[in-house]
Formats: sequence, structure tokens, C-alpha cells
Amino acid sequence: MMAKAARAAAAWRTYQEVTKPGSPKLMTRVRAIPRMVGAVMRGQYEGMGKSKLAMLGLGVVYLVSPIDLVPEFLMVIGVADDFGVFLWLMGSLLGESGRYVQHERTVIEGRLAEAEEGQIGG
Repeated sequence: MMAKAARAAAAWRTYQEVTKPGSPKLMTRVRAIPRMVGAVMRGQYEGMGKSKLAMLGLGVVYLVSPIDLVPEFLMVIGVADDFGVFLWLMGSLLGESGRYVQHERTVIEGRLAEAEEGQIGG
């Protein structure tokens, strides 16, 4: 019962983060995931380590794999573990991609400020 409550709370926190004013919206976060993965792999984004990226990858593999730790024929438990992994994965991906979008915005703003200083000083 506690695990269900924790998953529900995590889903609620993710929803609140995505709908917070000024925060990157859902589709912005979803579209940023491939860029974020690439940046982590190239070492261009230090906000997330390769170990966390590997854990997220394992979550995806677990969801799409035909082999399950808790078989689906144990109806409630078998589906609940997949749903728990799904909620964790979505919460983690959306949270991380939101931070990545903010990082991209900061980098772009920094480059614009440098370009403006170059024009003023030159």
C-alpha cells in the first residue's frame, strides 16, 4: 500500500513540476530527451551522470522486455510492478529533461550575452 502511495505522490509531483508557471511544458521536455541523452553521452551535460542514464535505460528495457521479474499471470502484482517502473521512469525522465531544458536556456542566454558584449566592445 505504501508503494502505491509513493508512486502516486511521485506522479503528482511530476504533474506539479510540469504545470508550474515558467517551467518547461510537457512536450518541450519530451522533445528534449534525445538531446539530453546525447549531451550526457558526449559529456556536454554534467547535470546527469552516465550511471543515472544507464538506470533509466534499464527501466526502458524492463518495460519492453518480454521477461518480467514478477510474471503478468500474477495479475495485480505483475501489472503493478510494471506500472511502478513506468511512473518512476516518466517522473525521472520528465524531471531530468526539464532541468536539461533550463540548462540549454542558460547556455543560450550566456552565448547571446557574450555576442552582445562582443558587438558593444568591438
